[in-house]
Amino acid sequence: MVDVGEKAVTRREAIATGRIRMSPPTARAIGSGTVAKGDVLAVARVAGIQAAKETSRTIPLCHPLALDAIVVDLVVGEDAVTATVTARTSGKTGVEMEALVATSAALLTIYDMCKGIDRAMEIEAIRLEEKRGGKSGEWRRDAEAPDSDPR
Repeated sequence: MVDVGEKAVTRREAIATGRIRMSPPTARAIGSGTVAKGDVLAVARVAGIQAAKETSRTIPLCHPLALDAIVVDLVVGEDAVTATVTARTSGKTGVEMEALVATSAALLTIYDMCKGIDRAMEIEAIRLEEKRGGKSGEWRRDAEAPDSDPR
């Protein structure tokens, strides 16, 4: 792990997004609350929050963080559910991994709850959108220069 002992405590925030594509009937079942396993969106929100709180137990070199807030927003579209997770803390290290892990867990929970009706669902585009705070300051995906893609 990186030694963060000398770093200043600052307000930190990260926003991550992701999507799970599915058949339109599956999306309608989620939106109408008729999936046999229960309220998919409510369970996925709780899974995202729980996963964020346990990130350091899942990702080996992450520091355990006292989180101030985790907001899991799920939007049902015609053939997909989009997750947007905002993680906040006041600490010595950022919350990007907590936001990304929460996004992943929320989408995986949707897959688990709906796999009986649609095994072809695809989880995609899990990514960091924004981060604020700390030594490196603010970063936004839409502010990236086109030629700065690390791939």
